[in-house]
Amino acid sequence: MSTSSIPSPAAAPRGFRRVAPAWVLFFLSPFVAEFLLGNISISAIAALIFLAPMYGGGAVAVREIARRSGRGWATIVLLALAYGLIEEGVAIQTLFNPNYLGLHLLAEANIPSLGIGGWWTPFVLTLHTVWSISVPIVIVEALFADRRETPWLGKTGIGVSILLLLVGGLLVHFGTTKQDPFKASPPQLMSAIAVVIVTTALAFRFKKNSSAKPGAAPNPWIVGIVTFLLGLGFMSAYGVLRGWTVVGTYGVIYVIAITLLTSWSRRAGWSPLHTLAAGGGALLTYACTAFPQQPVIGAKGTTDLVGNTIFAAIAGVLLVLAVKSERKAANEKL
Repeated sequence: MSTSSIPSPAAAPRGFRRVAPAWVLFFLSPFVAEFLLGNISISAIAALIFLAPMYGGGAVAVREIARRSGRGWATIVLLALAYGLIEEGVAIQTLFNPNYLGLHLLAEANIPSLGIGGWWTPFVLTLHTVWSISVPIVIVEALFADRRETPWLGKTGIGVSILLLLVGGLLVHFGTTKQDPFKASPPQLMSAIAVVIVTTALAFRFKKNSSAKPGAAPNPWIVGIVTFLLGLGFMSAYGVLRGWTVVGTYGVIYVIAITLLTSWSRRAGWSPLHTLAAGGGALLTYACTAFPQQPVIGAKGTTDLVGNTIFAAIAGVLLVLAVKSERKAANEKL
């Protein structure tokens, strides 16, 4: 990354303000990943502290490594996928556990030769890639629009975030094994780690694309509506379809999402507000689909519905603030 993109020491924010975006992302990632999703009820809000090192450390590390190396969203998304593989393949090991918490996650479209589920693997890895890591980064970068693509932390801060990811992963791993003593086989763990390494290496093959293609970018509202509907289709597919049909549906959604967002983001006129719209649409998907879902942890019933309403309101407020921040930054450039 060119030194011109890094603020000079005189211009750089000082004190807590300098690292404030990293702290916001540190807590927003687990909030979106588990609470806005509806996986954990508001009655267990204290779990946010327990989950923040793994989720937050991972999100901050992904964002800082990508931005400090001068790369863009292709790198962030692939590093987010690597994070998902670490969490689900190594820390919690749900990718290989046939009876995790009695949920039989691998039964649907089971692939016995690999010991994984054809449905669960793409489903949970997409949750982490898109919602646990990428969406929180979109929101926080918009909230701090004046520092959107500049590093928030120094090398020590990045090291601390990686350490928190590892420590948080160990805490979650041991916490999970107390409830479920399952252990993945050495070949399964080695294969997961190998895919993490390959995915990470691939992430750095992509450079930030700054050349505009012919055609105008669509209105940000269209981008947001499209990502909301794609997210809604992804989250709802398993409730309607079963077996390899739902896996095929995921494939179609991936193709549509990647094709549209790649094409649109390369067009003249694509702005940070468009990126926020894409992430905001996905954010609102979680806010909606949480209501019919029963939490895995915490109180159900009225308490859960009240919590979902509060979480959705928080998401809405953050999105409004992010839009205002982006608009203010755009106006200052005029």
